[in-house]
Parts: sequence; C-alpha cells; structure tokens
Amino acid sequence: MIENNDLLLKVCNIALKAGEEILQYYNDDIEVTHKDDSSPLTKADLASNKIIMNALQKLDRTIPILSEESLVEWNERKNWIKYWLVDPLDGTKEFIKKNGEFTVNIALIENNKPILGVIFAPVKSDIYLAQKNYGSYKINSSSELIDLKEAKKIFVSNQSNIKKIIGSRSHSNQSFDSWVNKNFSNTEIVQAGSSLKFCLIAEGVADIYPRFGPTSEWDIAAGHIIVSEAGGRVRTFENIEINYNEKEDLLNPHFYAIGNDKL
Repeated sequence: MIENNDLLLKVCNIALKAGEEILQYYNDDIEVTHKDDSSPLTKADLASNKIIMNALQKLDRTIPILSEESLVEWNERKNWIKYWLVDPLDGTKEFIKKNGEFTVNIALIENNKPILGVIFAPVKSDIYLAQKNYGSYKINSSSELIDLKEAKKIFVSNQSNIKKIIGSRSHSNQSFDSWVNKNFSNTEIVQAGSSLKFCLIAEGVADIYPRFGPTSEWDIAAGHIIVSEAGGRVRTFENIEINYNEKEDLLNPHFYAIGNDKL
C-alpha cells in the first residue's frame, strides 16, 4: 500500500517544496554562473539545495547526504552504507531555456544501489516516486502537500519491439545517432530534458533511453529506481548493473534505460 509509506511521503513533500522555490526564480531574468567543469549554475540550484539538505538532515541526521551542490570527499564517503543522493535542479540548461523540462531528484542509496527515488517536475506539477518492492507511481498535483492516495501506479511499455527512442534535448551526439541507426529502423526519436527521460520510460511513453554523453550519479539514481520498479532496467551497454559510490569520481558509464527486455 503506497498510502502508508511515511518516508516516501516525506521525501515527496521535500521535493515539492524545493520545486516551489525553484519556480520563484523561473519567471525572472536568470543569472547564470559556471562551475569549474563549465556547467551552468543559478541561484535556483543553490536555493533548492539548501531546502533539501536542511529537510533531509531533520528527517534523519544519521544518514549522510551527497548533493551536486554539496560535494563530499571520497575519503569520507567511501565507507557509506546508506546515504541520500541529490540533484537539487536537474536540467539547469532546460531551466535557463525556460522549456519546463527540469526536475528535482532525490534518491536514497543503500549498499550501492538506489532503494527510493523521487523526481519532481515543477512546471508540469508531475511527481514520480518509487521505493524498492513498492512499485513506481505518478502524481499530478498543484497542491502544497502531496497526498499519496492520488498516486497512480505506472508501468513500462509492453510493446514487443522498440518504437520510441529518447534523445537528450541538450546533449545529443554522434554516438547516439550512430547507435540508433545501426540497431533500429522505423523508430521515432522523442526528445526530453533532465531525468524526465527516465520517467517517460517508466510510464511507458517511450521504449528506450540510450545515454552516451557524460552524466553523474545524482543525475540518474532516482530515475534508476523509478524505471526498475516500473518493470524496466538500467544497464551499461556491456549489460552490467550500475552501482553507486564505488569510486572516487562520480561519473557514470554509458548506459541505457529500457522498458521490457528488448535488447
């Protein structure tokens, strides 16, 4: 029963509050700075991060937090068994473009695997949520608090072959084009930004999301559990499971998220 899941409810409402804060900046002129890796950073990223960090600490001070905007050195985190993994504003480029395709991502990792994930798309008022062995759900709500009774269970597509392939709205590359052309014909490319690409797989709107560009662990953890609990899987192209916090750098290998086992 999803309605009685207290932890998932609390994390959903933390994501909701962070998303509401992001929207306070959305219609204004967006001031953009850049981090050392040249990725964009806005005041909305930092404001969302502050809300999430404070709320998760109040939730359980014994669980450490790793966020894109609050990094932790490898020597400190390498022995973590359980921790929160956060992207306070995933899709900053989409936020800057004001196309609505940005999200708040919160995942709980245990033994190097995501066991809970929440993705909130503030402009769309869509929240996707999953917890290990509970399934994946979607809520569309413009209220100030989430009610899990409104959650509708979602599932990956049951099509026997791949028809719709997700391409990144801001990160398309030649490797993606070559791989698609080599493996598929008569398919439709569906463009999407941020972790919404995982959500489209989880709710059966698209069949596969191959990713060849660089991503970090906080970009995919929440989407990983949401796809898995909806009946799909996330793997490297060598068909290896993706684990978290097993190395000093936080970059992911190239991977794909898929609905039914079609590869």
